Amino acid sequence: MGIIFGKKKKPSRVTEQDKAVLQLKQQRDKIKMYQKRIELSLTKDRELAKKLLNSGQKDRAKLLLRKKRYQEQLLVKTDCQLDNLEKLTHDIEFAIVELQVVEGLKVGNDALKKVNDALDIADIESILEETREGVEKQNEINDLLTGQLTEEDEEAVEAELAAIISEEMPEVPSVEPIPQMDKDIIPEEKNKDKKVKEKEKEPVALMA
Repeated sequence: MGIIFGKKKKPSRVTEQDKAVLQLKQQRDKIKMYQKRIELSLTKDRELAKKLLNSGQKDRAKLLLRKKRYQEQLLVKTDCQLDNLEKLTHDIEFAIVELQVVEGLKVGNDALKKVNDALDIADIESILEETREGVEKQNEINDLLTGQLTEEDEEAVEAELAAIISEEMPEVPSVEPIPQMDKDIIPEEKNKDKKVKEKEKEPVALMA
């Protein structure tokens, strides 16, 4: 005889609030369908009352209009019930959203608390102290190496550093300088000015 293992049912994600909202919406839909039936009945009763009046059956027409009036009052009452159902549905849905927000805040606060607990002040101070000691030790090594090198060694270091930088930098193509021209003065005007200056230098003849 074999042994039958039953599968465990997964916990349902549908909450009691979800069920309540679903029931309210179902009741709302039923009321809307009831309203449509009443509206159709009102239209038919009015048409039937006209026919009864035309056929001389005034009493039956009046009775039918009374029924119509009663159904109109029912229709008004169902509108009020619909408003109440809609309001209650929105209130429950909003309460669910608020509950989800509160749960999210709770999870966030718990996570933040765990992070703060993991960040021990003593550990942080120890890490900062080790970092400071490491920097100081590196500075001591730099000072020691610098003191052992001559000026010539320093120049060699600077030259090698400049060579490495130039290797890393992209080469920029050299551009030959464009000869500048005096744009304000035309060559002919330059020659003209030169001749005027030479005439000014010639000796002026004295009158006898």
